[in-house]
Amino acid sequence: MQKYSKTELFETVPVLQALAAMSVPTIISQLINLIYNMVDAFFIGRTGNSYMMAATTLTLTLTMMNVAFSNLFGVGGGSHVARLMGMKKTDTARSVSAFSCYACICLALVWSVLIGVFLYPVLYFLGASEATIGYAADYTRLVIVLGSLPAILSLTLAHILRNAGYSSQASIGLSSGGILNILLDPLFMFVILPPGQEVRGAALATLISNILACVYLLYAYWKASGTASLSLRLQDAFRIDSENRRQVFAVGIPSAILTGLFDLANICVNILASAHSDLVLAGMGIVMKVERVPNAVNIGICQGMLPIVAYNYSSGNHARMRETIRKARFVGWGIAFMSIVLLEVFARPATNMFLSVSAGDAEAAAVTISFATLFLRIRCLASPLQFTNYHTSYCMQAIGNGRATMLHAFVRELVFYIPFMFLLDRFFGEVGLASALPVGELCGATFALLLLRHVLRRAAAREQGR
Repeated sequence: MQKYSKTELFETVPVLQALAAMSVPTIISQLINLIYNMVDAFFIGRTGNSYMMAATTLTLTLTMMNVAFSNLFGVGGGSHVARLMGMKKTDTARSVSAFSCYACICLALVWSVLIGVFLYPVLYFLGASEATIGYAADYTRLVIVLGSLPAILSLTLAHILRNAGYSSQASIGLSSGGILNILLDPLFMFVILPPGQEVRGAALATLISNILACVYLLYAYWKASGTASLSLRLQDAFRIDSENRRQVFAVGIPSAILTGLFDLANICVNILASAHSDLVLAGMGIVMKVERVPNAVNIGICQGMLPIVAYNYSSGNHARMRETIRKARFVGWGIAFMSIVLLEVFARPATNMFLSVSAGDAEAAAVTISFATLFLRIRCLASPLQFTNYHTSYCMQAIGNGRATMLHAFVRELVFYIPFMFLLDRFFGEVGLASALPVGELCGATFALLLLRHVLRRAAAREQGR
C-alpha cells in the first residue's frame, strides 16, 4: 500500500483507502491475537478434557477485564491524542499520552494484587466447581496475577500508537506476541511440562508472549515519540491539567465500562451455563471463542475508523467524518452477514476444532460439541447487530461524547441483554440462554442507531452555532 503522511491519511486520502490503511493492520493484529487466545483452547481441547475447557472459559472473563482496563487509558487517552493532533496541540498531546501510560501501569498493579488476594472467592463466584477450580487457579495466577501488567500496558500502548497514526507498529507488536504464543503453547503444554499440566503450560506461554510483546511496543512507542506527539517522560505525565485529564476519563471510563459490562454479561452466561452442567459451560466457552472471529474483524474496522473520525471532528471537517462513519458501517455489515452464512454452514467443524472426541472422556466431549454446535448456530445471528453496537460506540468515543457512550453501554447490557438472558434461560433452558444474545443485541442496536443520529445532529448544530 502506498505510503501516506499522517496528515494526508487523516485529511485528504480517499476515505476507503484511509480506512484500509488504518484498519487492515488492526484487523490482522486482532485476528492474530484472537488466534493466540484461541490456541490455548485449541491445544487444551487436544486432551479431550472438558473440565480443562470449562476452566479456561471461566478465566476468559478475567482476561476481558484486562481489555476493559486498557480501554480506560488506551481508548480514552488515544482518542484524545487524535483530537489534539487535529487541533495541532502537540505538547498537550504528549502530556496526555504520557499520563495514559503511567496511569495504566498503576491500575494494572492494583488489579493484579486484588486478584492474587481474592483468587479462590473470585473463581468460585464465576462458576468454578471442584472439578475445574484447580485448573482455573493455575491459569489465573500466571495470566492475571503475574501477567496483567504487560498485557494491559501492551494494549494501552497499541491504542495510543494507532490513534497517533502508527497502526502498523501497533499491529506488529500485538501480532508478534500472538505468533510467539502459538509457537510456545505446544512446547510448554506437551514437551516441557508433564501430562495433566496442560493448562499451566498454556498460561506460561501466554505470560511470556505478553511480556515480549510489551517490550517491543515500548520500543516502538519510544521510537515514535521522536517525531510524533507522544511521550514516555514521567515529567510530561505530571504536566497534564485537570481539563485534559477529564477528557481522557470522559471517553475512557465509558469505554472501560462498555467492556466491563460485556464481561459482566459473560459472567452471567457462565453462571447460568454452569448451573446446567460443566459440559454446557464448556460448550458455551467454545462458542464464545469461535464467534470472536467476525467480532475481531469488525472491532478492527471500528478501531481503524476511530482516529480518522476523531481527527476530522476536531478539525471541523464534518463531511469527511460522516463519510468515514457511513462507509465503515457498510463494510462491517457486509462482513458480519457473510460470517453468519459461514458459521451456519460450518458450525460443527468449527466447534470440533476445539475439543477432541477421540481422547480423554470421549462421551463427555461429544456432548460438549453437540451443545457448542447448537449454541453457535443461534448466537452467530447476532453478528451484524453486534457490529452496529461496536460501530456506534466507537463513533461516540471518537467525538468525545462519553455520556452517550456510557448510556449506550448500560442500556445495551443491563436493560436488554442480561435481563433477556435470565428470562429466556428460565423459560427455554440452554436454548434460551443462547438466544438471548441475538435478541438483546437487536434491541441494543436499534437504540444505538437512534442515539448516534441524535448525537451527530447535536454536534452539527453546535458547529453551526459557532
